[in-house]
Amino acid sequence: MTTTSPAATDTDVQAKRDTIYTDGIVGVPGAFPTEWADRLREDIEVAFAEARSREGGAVGRGPNRWYVEVHPEQIRGFLELVTHPTVTGVCAAVLGPDYEIVEIGFDIPFPGAMNQPWHRDFPSPEITREQKVINSLAINATAVDTEPDMGPFEIAPGTQFDDDPSFKHGMFPEKDWYPRFEERSVRKFPKRGDISIRSALTIHRGTKSESDKARPVLVLGVDAPGAGNGDKHDMAVTKAFWETLPESVRAHLKCPVVDELTPITQKHNIEGLVMGEA
Repeated sequence: MTTTSPAATDTDVQAKRDTIYTDGIVGVPGAFPTEWADRLREDIEVAFAEARSREGGAVGRGPNRWYVEVHPEQIRGFLELVTHPTVTGVCAAVLGPDYEIVEIGFDIPFPGAMNQPWHRDFPSPEITREQKVINSLAINATAVDTEPDMGPFEIAPGTQFDDDPSFKHGMFPEKDWYPRFEERSVRKFPKRGDISIRSALTIHRGTKSESDKARPVLVLGVDAPGAGNGDKHDMAVTKAFWETLPESVRAHLKCPVVDELTPITQKHNIEGLVMGEA
């Protein structure tokens, strides 16, 4: 399948880059057909069942909430995602032309998931703290139509540069910071086919689910050269899969090329501990 999305214009890409620097997040509604998102949901369900069947396959991010990192070829829509003109254009505009795809995984809040503490996904790097330069991005793609009772993603725009020595593990602000986030907070209700591009440093949280449905979301992690987040992940591709990829994608994949994939053991230990295991 190929996306029918029109090419992103330079003006549109620049506007989205500016929004990321201002708000920390930008939406791309209707990036893909709903059928693409439905296949994504199927692939996530298969990968989650496999991950939960073994030790370390999934990490808790709070009660009834899990994160699983996978390999690119476990997601049938991987190629369409990483070649979408808005994704490639914004990644190049924010991170430079030699950006690196370092992670693909998914987050699933299930019925009974609770409010997470406000947090960022990893400590703010020196270049961001001192120079206000964003050197990594997270692209999110929902696999379902998000409803208000499904524990939607909540983000505090404009907080990607917030930082203080009191942040636990560099990621979790103390509660006296919460009023700042709550007054800015926006809940997101993406539909199948929508994606967002954000700095994972922008303060956010998953909210309490009162639904009987899960809310799976794909996460693609992308770095500027030298950002170093790839060291935290074990993404790989098989030689057979590598050979199917165009050179324009291979140039951004810095992961090992292997004969056979090894199931990934999750590494998000600090976040799991702070948020409380399921």
